[in-house]
Amino acid sequence: ELIHLLKYDQVRPASNVLGRMLAEAITDLAPSVGETSLLVVPVPLHPRKLRQRGFNQAELIARAALKLKPAGVQLTLESGILERRRQTQSQIGLSRHQRRENMRGAFAVTKPAELEGREVLLVDDVFTTGTTVSECARMLRRAGAARVWVATVARTLKVEATFALSEEEEESRLAMAAHG
Repeated sequence: ELIHLLKYDQVRPASNVLGRMLAEAITDLAPSVGETSLLVVPVPLHPRKLRQRGFNQAELIARAALKLKPAGVQLTLESGILERRRQTQSQIGLSRHQRRENMRGAFAVTKPAELEGREVLLVDDVFTTGTTVSECARMLRRAGAARVWVATVARTLKVEATFALSEEEEESRLAMAAHG
């Protein structure tokens, strides 16, 4: 709900709460990263979407997290290192295959020299199938990043509803199935 408020209702203070969540995740990640400094790269929006929305929610969340100076790791925000080179359709409602096709070739690295041998923390708001962050990470690694970590503040889960049938309903359903 906070992400929806931020992205669609323009409630920017929601980024501070989401940033706090991200800062906690970064603190948990610190022992795995060690003494290495991380470049923090928000997943970019297409320039048209950025103009329309007025901000990049992943960048706002990353900035809010960095203000809290998560313990144990040195972080540098680098929002211009990755760009969305073509506009993609919304991922909402797309299958895994459609998402992959939608994202293929959508991102490009603008400053490969700054990535060479560096570890990157890629930040996005929501992780659904991982298609967006996978494509971004692929481009970052191809441009020379040593390792790419991914942090999101939300995960979409596919939930299938199951309903318990009464004994009578179950018998009726089985009888109908048996008789075609």
